[in-house]
Amino acid sequence: MPKTLREDLQQLKPFRSIQEEAALNVVRTSWTLTDAMEDLLKPHGITGTQYNVLRILRGAEAGGLCRNELRDRMLTRMPDVTRLLDRMEEAGLVARSRENEDRRLVSTRITERGRSLVDQLDAPVEALQQRLLGHIPDGELRHLIDLLTLARNRS
Repeated sequence: MPKTLREDLQQLKPFRSIQEEAALNVVRTSWTLTDAMEDLLKPHGITGTQYNVLRILRGAEAGGLCRNELRDRMLTRMPDVTRLLDRMEEAGLVARSRENEDRRLVSTRITERGRSLVDQLDAPVEALQQRLLGHIPDGELRHLIDLLTLARNRS
């Protein structure tokens, strides 16, 4: 039988409410999934946030995205996207350029090196997700997705 969150946290008192227990379960599970992903990415020299940027830019195709479009599509909030992109540009993973009349808009595109890295990570990431969530039937995963969507859209 799987350990409950109270057992996992070695918490003796019950939670104040079912809502508290649910919210804390989401947070704890998020960290479990995040830690596993970070461990997978570390040998490749990137973070989960950088991987997310590479996936977004790969999907954006040749046109790239401006900083704000990229920020809005990210899974987690990133207060300083400019510095993140600076580091990724220095690593050769992304390239930025000003190409239209409004010189304030800078387009960010994935480089061949960035695309190669994110493509190379597709199979290991899929295997990790399968290892972490593959034991849950598809119908239950769909239900979980629906419940998380419902919770997220209420905030």
